[in-house]
Amino acid sequence: FWDFLILFFCLPVVIFNEITKKRLLGDVSCRIVPFMEVSSLGVTTFSLCALGIDRFHAATSPQASTRPIEQCQSIIAKLAVIWVGSMTLSVPEILLWQLAQDTSPVSGVASEFCAMKPSSNLPESIYSLVLTYQNARMWWYFGCYFCLPVLFTVSCQLVTRRVRGPDKKGESRGAKQGQAEGHLNCTIIALTAIYGLCTTPENVCNIVVAYMSPDVSKQTLDLLNLINQFFLFFKCSVTPVLLLCLCRPLGQAFMDCCCCCCEGCGPDSSSSESSADSKLKTEMSSSIFFDKPRETPPPLLALGTPC
Repeated sequence: FWDFLILFFCLPVVIFNEITKKRLLGDVSCRIVPFMEVSSLGVTTFSLCALGIDRFHAATSPQASTRPIEQCQSIIAKLAVIWVGSMTLSVPEILLWQLAQDTSPVSGVASEFCAMKPSSNLPESIYSLVLTYQNARMWWYFGCYFCLPVLFTVSCQLVTRRVRGPDKKGESRGAKQGQAEGHLNCTIIALTAIYGLCTTPENVCNIVVAYMSPDVSKQTLDLLNLINQFFLFFKCSVTPVLLLCLCRPLGQAFMDCCCCCCEGCGPDSSSSESSADSKLKTEMSSSIFFDKPRETPPPLLALGTPC
């Protein structure tokens, strides 16, 4: 959902600015776009950490049938912590950027751009905090939004394999369940790999520019910033597709929901039995993703559509 917000709001603003050299929504977009982009990095970072912990608990539990069903309130609380925490850590971005204007020496046309410069009208205590954040922003990006998710995911995978071991895996889980958990682990690794590849250019540019800024022209800095933003947009576009393709239960549930909405949720006697069978398979396979206990599958009934 956050990836959709980035593509829906930030991408048109950036494209409009590059075409017209005017900032859509003015100073508001200069503050909101960086805030949403950094919040996106935080949401992805903490979500990958939460998924790594969830996979570790699922893989190292003695028996799948002994794991209690996690309540919906608990899941919502975890998501709230991820979102609120990411947005809270991104609040300095709102105070760091402001709209500025520059006149081209060649054409003489005035253009608008976003400058990383705290406003002097801020209170002294807040102003000093924003300056501190600006000075540490490069290493904060690199440590929290790049090293943390990559190292955390790799560590969870290594510890999980070390604790579980090949013998324990074969004894405590069936072949289908082990295969499904393997798919989920591959999904998390793939999401981390895409995230790491898409955020590497920005971190490299930030470090290079921090030590070579006097020798880099403004046009080069603007081009590097544009490339970094489009890498972020590429990550936001690929991540949902990758998740739906690699995680089969989630992809099947998504397709069933789309088909249900397209058909108007009307009953179809000819497809009721196949729909019920598809829903049963989806529920059985998705139980591993949500760590539900194994139960005896219910008899197939004419349920109509999955809705």
